[in-house]
Amino acid sequence: MTDAAQDKSRAGRRVEVTDELTPDAAAAALALIEQAAATDGQPAVSEQGRLQLRGGRREGVRHLLLYVPGGPDDEAGVLAGYAQLEDTDPVEAPAAELVVHPSHRGHGHGRALGTGLLDESGRRLRVWAHGGHSAARHLAQTLGMTLFRELRQMRRPLSGLELAEPELPEGVSVRTFQPGTDDAAWLEANAAAFAHHPEQGSLTQRDLDDRKAEPWFDPKGFFLAERDGRLVGFHWTKIHAAEGLGEVYVVGVRPDAQGGGLGKALTAIGLRHLAGQGVPTAMLYVDADNVPAVTVYERLGFTTHETDLMYRTET
Repeated sequence: MTDAAQDKSRAGRRVEVTDELTPDAAAAALALIEQAAATDGQPAVSEQGRLQLRGGRREGVRHLLLYVPGGPDDEAGVLAGYAQLEDTDPVEAPAAELVVHPSHRGHGHGRALGTGLLDESGRRLRVWAHGGHSAARHLAQTLGMTLFRELRQMRRPLSGLELAEPELPEGVSVRTFQPGTDDAAWLEANAAAFAHHPEQGSLTQRDLDDRKAEPWFDPKGFFLAERDGRLVGFHWTKIHAAEGLGEVYVVGVRPDAQGGGLGKALTAIGLRHLAGQGVPTAMLYVDADNVPAVTVYERLGFTTHETDLMYRTET
């Protein structure tokens, strides 16, 4: 299902809205995101958003494609901007990300995409500004949105890493993830550990399968903590080989297993694994208002590298 709306503020510009991209359109959007990331220093669309570009229709996900006129023989035009709207949270407003190709900036395309997102969401919207760049902040203000969430990317060197031997709570053992065998148990534990976190806690089997199919996936870096055969915590690590980064991808502990040092032990186990893989730097993401977690990571030597900001409408 596709609707087309002509933006009158710039001759020839059009924004197409669809809930299912063709393979060619998905490839073009991914290429645009990659080209913009080379200029901006980080992707404007998150890993989850990039995965949702592939594989056909996703429930609750819509795509906005902004085209500008190409040459005289190019009726389709040139893809100059892309936005994604995800409306899957039963409580929170729909969340969005958007990007304009570097060579097409300064012509109001970002505002056109933002306006399209407001229209599609019924003016109830949250938008990420990855990296918190001034242009993104200005666009959010122009659209009448206010800042309400700050996500920090923290980093620390792994060379010379010195961590005490992890001390697991009594009765807890740690092993690595077995694809297929552990999927259901991990999804259930993840949902319990992140019941307060709409993005992480709502991951489905399809989301897990998407990540298992990625080149970076390595079950040897995915650690599960068990007590009496029940999964009580986990630390999933990720290696960004091209950037020389090892990521604390996600650390989770069931609510009834928290407070005993399991999260700290799992974090140390994962960091030791990353250091053993030879990557020079570790990174992680944490909400700025999660003071206990920020404090733990700072004690482990992490410092803030950059910040992602989320804005929302007040309606």
